[in-house]
Amino acid sequence: MAEKDLNELFLDTLKDIYYAEKHILKALPKMAKAANSDQLRAAFEKHYDETEGQVERLEQIFPGSNRRTRRARHRSQVSARQYRGCDESG
Repeated sequence: MAEKDLNELFLDTLKDIYYAEKHILKALPKMAKAANSDQLRAAFEKHYDETEGQVERLEQIFPGSNRRTRRARHRSQVSARQYRGCDESG
């Protein structure tokens, strides 16, 4: 039983990571566009490329997965609020 619970926890954690990475893929181009310096813009663009690779690897584990865990939904909502706050102040 403990092994099943650990396996489910591991898979849920990977799903959370997957949805967080997908969410940041949407935000990074906006962040790069809003960047005040070329160095910061380049860092966002590099991060976007790296994140794409991570998403591709996770999609190999979860092909066609459309389910979002409760934790992933919460994290994306928090991230969206933080981005909006950043956008308003900058």
